[in-house]
Amino acid sequence: MAILSENEKQYQKKEDICTHLGDDYAKFMGAIVPPIFQNSLFVKPTPNNGVAEGGYVYTRVCNPTTEVAEKKIAALEGAEGALCFSSGMAAISSAILHFIRDHCHVVYVASSYGPTRTFLTKYCTPRFGVTVTPVKGVTTEEVEAAIQPNTKLIYLESPSSGVFRLQDIAAIAKIAQAKGIGTIIDNSYATPLHQNPLQHGIDIVVHTASKYMGGHSDIVAGALASKAEIIESIQHNERELLGSIMDPHQSWLLTRGLRTLPIRLKQHGANGMKVAQYLEQHPKVEQVFYPGSESFQQKELFQRYMSGTNGLISFVPKGTVEQIQQFMYDLKVFQFGVGWGGFESLVINITVGYTPEQAEAVDCPVNLVRIHCGLEDADTLIADLEQAFEKLKV
Repeated sequence: MAILSENEKQYQKKEDICTHLGDDYAKFMGAIVPPIFQNSLFVKPTPNNGVAEGGYVYTRVCNPTTEVAEKKIAALEGAEGALCFSSGMAAISSAILHFIRDHCHVVYVASSYGPTRTFLTKYCTPRFGVTVTPVKGVTTEEVEAAIQPNTKLIYLESPSSGVFRLQDIAAIAKIAQAKGIGTIIDNSYATPLHQNPLQHGIDIVVHTASKYMGGHSDIVAGALASKAEIIESIQHNERELLGSIMDPHQSWLLTRGLRTLPIRLKQHGANGMKVAQYLEQHPKVEQVFYPGSESFQQKELFQRYMSGTNGLISFVPKGTVEQIQQFMYDLKVFQFGVGWGGFESLVINITVGYTPEQAEAVDCPVNLVRIHCGLEDADTLIADLEQAFEKLKV
């Protein structure tokens, strides 16, 4: 189990954690890069194969390569421990399954990641009799009012998908703790570099590590961080029994990505801010959503909880559905893609063509477009948007 040792807890700077925490030159024969333990099992000179003595037994349970990434993530989040999973949804679903029980109730942010909403409403509801209540999460009063006597979990995503709504993390955590309700937050947008929800009382932080943590669009990965008791429970129940551990090679790639996360995130954030400012002033744009910008409606919460932003921007272009769709087709540098967090710039339709009712269900305006600003030069990205806007006749 990837629980931080006292020596590993001495790393204080996040850049140092990303670069060196988990390095063990004596253990890894002086290798500056930890090796990939690409093996399914570990033999021990005892009849019970070393189970009683602890350590490594089978990679479905734990692996030295995976633990390097886990320790970095735990330290970055200020957690006692962390676990890596085969995908972001594997981490998210495992965290949810840790808390829910038959016929319980869950409060969740309506603009959360789509597959998370689907897992709650299309899987947990029919299979376990779980009832759910979506909330915008803009006010703590709304979240508290949604709580029922059988509520077992409040699921947050701050900033959320789509319009990047923020929740008052500490206030919601305090309410949940007083009522004995578990809390989970998806921290993929902010990353541990820009927000640490465990410090504000949240029980579990989850990440789609395929995004900024990996950073190269070459892994599918997830992670969660929490206190030791929860980590141990999820490791030996949801992760071990469902077989969703991250494999050693993906773990090695994730560690590589984490080493450069601080410098990459600075570039993504700088590009995102410059492009957001360009969009805010454009006459063919109705509305822009970007945490950290002057027009962001929840600026006070952003300043309270987050120390930076990234390359994700949502906006509503002017025009008909057909015109907005053509605008997206006319982009050349921004490619159609459902993910984000890699080196490349992407565009995706969030609610273009939705009815007002469909858009309201996911707490987004109609005709919302989302872009991810990659590591290209910001002026290159602005030029690509401008040439597409020039063809948009509104």
